[in-house]
Amino acid sequence: MSAIMALDVGEKRIGVAVADPGETYALPIGTIGRTSLKDDLDRIAEYLENYGVRELVVGDPVTLSGERGIAARKMDDFVEHLRRVFAGTIHRVDERMTTAQATKAMIAADASRNRRRRAVDMMAAALILETYLARRRVQK
Repeated sequence: MSAIMALDVGEKRIGVAVADPGETYALPIGTIGRTSLKDDLDRIAEYLENYGVRELVVGDPVTLSGERGIAARKMDDFVEHLRRVFAGTIHRVDERMTTAQATKAMIAADASRNRRRRAVDMMAAALILETYLARRRVQK
């Protein structure tokens, strides 16, 4: 199996999503609680291996005005660390508003605050992956 995976990297958690085999839609699959860089990379490496990932999509936290601020520069560093555990292609996708979109959708679905907190990061990763997949379909 060869998959495309997305990560929504936050300060406290990393949301994880994978594309379906036909690369039509994204499936939220998990959340990694952040502890240390080594542990975070080890957990990501487990997902990469378990899903046979060949492409990785990482949310790029540019500012609302589209500039690369402190968060984007931190993500640049994190992506460099990811290259230690993943030799495949890493794509960056603008993640502006994905967490807000995921939260809004879960509120509309009447998800409890506790459930939203547990699931919002993997839902945001799914939105990042959906954005990537849609852009790829248009480019073909």
